[in-house]
Formats: sequence, C-alpha cells, structure tokens
Amino acid sequence: MFHGEVLRSSFQALRANRLRAFLTALGLVIGNASVILVVTISLTSRDYVLDQIQRIGSNLIYAHYEGGNNPSLAVAAADYIKIADVDAVRTQLGGRAVAVTGVMNSFDKMRIQGREEDVAIIGSDHYYPAVRNLDLLAGRFFDDTDILQRRRVVLLMERMARRLFGGQSAAVGQTVKLHELQFTVIGTFKERTESFGLSEITGENVLIPMSVLRYFTPIERIDPLYVQAQSADGVLPITRMVQSILESRHRPGAKYRVENLAGILDAARRIATMLTIVLMMVSALALIISGIGIMNIMLVTVTERTREIGLRMAVGAARRDVLEQFLAEAVIISLAGGIAGILIGVAVPLSVRYFTDQFAIPISPVSIVVAFGVSLMVGLVFGLLPANRAARLNPTEALRYE
Repeated sequence: MFHGEVLRSSFQALRANRLRAFLTALGLVIGNASVILVVTISLTSRDYVLDQIQRIGSNLIYAHYEGGNNPSLAVAAADYIKIADVDAVRTQLGGRAVAVTGVMNSFDKMRIQGREEDVAIIGSDHYYPAVRNLDLLAGRFFDDTDILQRRRVVLLMERMARRLFGGQSAAVGQTVKLHELQFTVIGTFKERTESFGLSEITGENVLIPMSVLRYFTPIERIDPLYVQAQSADGVLPITRMVQSILESRHRPGAKYRVENLAGILDAARRIATMLTIVLMMVSALALIISGIGIMNIMLVTVTERTREIGLRMAVGAARRDVLEQFLAEAVIISLAGGIAGILIGVAVPLSVRYFTDQFAIPISPVSIVVAFGVSLMVGLVFGLLPANRAARLNPTEALRYE
C-alpha cells in the first residue's frame, strides 16, 4: 500500500466520523493554544515588569545612612549624608555617572481646598528630574541658577496641581506658601513610572531647591543620595565606589547602605522563569490528557472496525499497512488539532494589538515549534498502541467478529 493511499484511506475514515474526530482533536486545540498563550502571557508580563523596573532606573544607585555605634545624637547628625558628600561623589565619579543628586525631606502644612493638610516637601537640585525619570507636564524644571541663587520656586506633582489650581497649566505662575514664605510655581510633574509610594515621592509632593530647604531643616540630611550610572555594566563598580567615598568622609563607625536595582531585576527574571515553567507544566498536562483521549478513541475505532481490518488482511494487506493507516489517523487528528490550536494561540495576541499599542505582546517562535512538535509526538506515541493492536489482529478471528 502506497503512503498516498494510506493518507487517503485515513481521511475517508475520519470524514465518516467527523464529530468524533473533531471532539478528539479539540483537546489538542485547547492544549496547543494554551502552550502558546501561556508563553506569550509569561513573556509579556516579564517584559512589562522588567520595563517598569528599568524605567524607575535600571542604572540607578541609591545610598542612605543606616546607623552605627553612635554615642550621641550630635555624632549621629554628623554621620548623615550631607550636601558636601553629594558634591564629592559627583566630583570623584566624574564621567562614570550620568548624574548625581540628593534628596532632603521635610513637611509643612498647606491649605488645600479649604482645609489645612500636611504636605511632603522634597528638596533637591536640577539633576533630580533626570535621575528619577520625571515627566514635565507644564512649565519647567529647576536650573542651576535656581539652585545657586536659592530662588523660592516650587514644582507641584500632578495631583497636587489639580487640587490646588484645577490643572497643570493653570498652576504655573501661581504662588504657594511653605514655611511661611511665598514660592512661585514654575512647573508641574509626575513620575514616568510610579514607585507606588516606595520612594520619597508619595503622590502629592512639592519640589523645591535643596539649597532653600536646607534653611528650614534643623539637621542637614540627604536621604537618599542618587547616582545614575552611564551603563548597566558600571552599576556594581560605582556602587562600591559610592560606598567607599561615603565611608571615607565619615567616622569609621558610621554605616551606609548603598544599593541598586540589579538584584530586583534578577529576582524578577527568576520569578518570571519559574512562573513560565509552572504554567508550561500545566499546559503539558492538557496535552497529555488530549493524547490519552486520542488513544482511547483510536482503541474504540479499532474495535469498531475489526471486520474491516480482517477483510483488508484477507485481500493481502500487510500488518505494516494496517499499522500505518491507524497511526496516520491518529497523527492527522493530532496535527489538525495542534495546528488549529497554534493558529488560535497566535491570533489572540495579534488581535490584542488592534485594541492597544501601549505595550508590545511578544510571540515566541520557540513555543510554536514546541507546540507543533508536541502535537506530532502525541499523535505518534498515543496512536502507536491502537495501531499496533489493529496490526496484530488475526484475520480469521477479525472476520468472525460481530
């Protein structure tokens, strides 16, 4: 029997039981679509999380005073990171860093919508917006003249500007009162990627020059100090350099924590990998169940077509011909379901792109190849037992079967 005749006979047999063949292949459709969608969702979520972290600053290094064996408050105050330390780090790092800045924190009361509220004040310099990836919504950021001349200028966060003056552009040029002084609003801003209150930015901050805020804080304290490295490769050496600079400028007992986001990025990658593996195992179970379904249906088919098998053998069909025919039927069902599942698994992410372009949805070619290969293997492995059983039937007994 030629292979073309085997395939033709297999298609004819499947067309004779279309509903059964469809329901059998449906498990492969669901399984393969699940494999591709699982990998796609995993890649999309991983890329989204990593992108959000990188937007906060994949090359960002931050340092703050951790403590030490300080015998008095005066000594502790001396241990804090100072503006002079920021300048020293900036000078010693030179071209290794894109920018170095520091943050001073303070609180004051401000009248908002008819009532007094506590407002978090951030004091920094003109390097801060670049280091923290801030988006300017209206007006302008600080410049070096504002810092050097200690100008009473302020930037409002998006929500604060809306609550105080109704909008971003409307806030520019207005005045607000902080620490009993009038400050002119020169701009409004927001975080490019939200840190959800895990940084000094809490959502309704005001930003003023650090050189001005220094006069309203009893103790000069930079918390944290930020450094943006030129590249990801320079993050670790610069982290060690910043640690060394701070420790060399303060007493031996002072402790400083200097960290970067590299550890968080690595942890996010590991979590994404483990999630992908777990979800792939779940999808693999679906494919195995589909394979068992194919085997079960093919065994039933062999039983139903026992007389046909006996007749084929009686007129000269070899056992190998019978084996190939039933194995071909199993593979056709498996591949048909697998290809349909692949098409559905690819079509869903592609269709999402028509509704939103905010983030790309990657489709893994590897997952498509794996899904197709698994479909073929399922058909071969789970179709082999029924096909072998059909090939081993005794022609005489098969003809007698009722």
